[in-house]
Amino acid sequence: MGLNDTPSGERVSIAFFGCRNAGKSSLVNAVIGQELSVVSEIGGTTTDPVKKAMELLPLGPVMIIDTPGFDDTGALGEKRVDSARKILRSCNIAVLVTDASRELNDCEKELISLFCEREIPYITVKNKSDLLKDAPRNTSRIVYTSALNKQGIEELKDMLAGIYRPPEKQVRLVGDLISAGDIVLLVTPIDSAAPKGRLILPQQQAIRDVIDSGAAAIVTRETELETTLGALKEPPALVVTDSQVFGVVSKIVPESVPLTSFSILMARYKGFLKTAVKGARVIDSLKDGDKVLISEGCTHHRQCDDIGTVKLPRWLWERTGAELDLNWSSGSGFPQDLSEFRLVIHCGGCMLNAAEMEYRMKSAQQQGVPFTNYGTAIAYMNGILERSLSPIPNIV
Repeated sequence: MGLNDTPSGERVSIAFFGCRNAGKSSLVNAVIGQELSVVSEIGGTTTDPVKKAMELLPLGPVMIIDTPGFDDTGALGEKRVDSARKILRSCNIAVLVTDASRELNDCEKELISLFCEREIPYITVKNKSDLLKDAPRNTSRIVYTSALNKQGIEELKDMLAGIYRPPEKQVRLVGDLISAGDIVLLVTPIDSAAPKGRLILPQQQAIRDVIDSGAAAIVTRETELETTLGALKEPPALVVTDSQVFGVVSKIVPESVPLTSFSILMARYKGFLKTAVKGARVIDSLKDGDKVLISEGCTHHRQCDDIGTVKLPRWLWERTGAELDLNWSSGSGFPQDLSEFRLVIHCGGCMLNAAEMEYRMKSAQQQGVPFTNYGTAIAYMNGILERSLSPIPNIV
């Protein structure tokens, strides 16, 4: 992701659902103005969700998603339907694409029930209206379109822009914890796992939020942290570190200087920090054989000292002394059944939107499984959880 791109987790997610051959892919292509999805008269052409980032005013940055047919059959078809169901977890707006020449079928009625159950605002699109002699008038939630003739596309866009209202209170990543003129020190390790030539997303977002607040962001590695602190005329107003070096950084940064991590800030930003704090305190009760799920929201190439598969397991063993049954998931592969796990430790979720993170957290809560994240767990295992939460009001 470039520095000028809006992260996928910050975009309004608009997903197109429907039966096979309803014209979903053709409609998506018409909305975005390019051939994103392969179209065919053969049902089931779309086999996996297809995504496209774009701007849709006045909504702003959005993610358009074309999903497989919800009525697909057979062993492979069931997997396609499951991939479409997973999109519901992160969907902000749903578009039900139907064939205008017939009434709603049971599959489409099921989709409407799912939208209502999950409280997802939705629009019903009566596609293929060119097959009708006289198409009825649009209503507030129903629009008649012809992807073939590009009819009704602008009306659909206008309807999409009007149906969703982002939360009024916009949570800041770090900006509300600092003041204009402050110096904020960001500690970013550059090791084998760091992406070449760029910073990871939470670090980029933190820098931008600090700058937007009229404060100054100083970025350093943990190896230069002591020198950087010594070069400052006054102590920084806040130090934000990568969780992986929490232990090292906490020993260098004076107790009088507020300290937290990118991951803890991301948990607050995504709305599950209190849950993460409660979940982290379960770590000391883990015993031999307990199953722990370590989950990441994105997929990336594993390095020799990967945080999820190497460092966290090592720190868990050092803290608990227990032979744990560790399991991993990444990307969209978050398990539906969590009942076998004693604890879920999730990444900061920077690549997931708030709806998906809320789904994962609530899924764990509903099944009675404690839920925390990397940074909160690492702070707890380093004995500095209270200190790392002190810059954030109403948490401890």
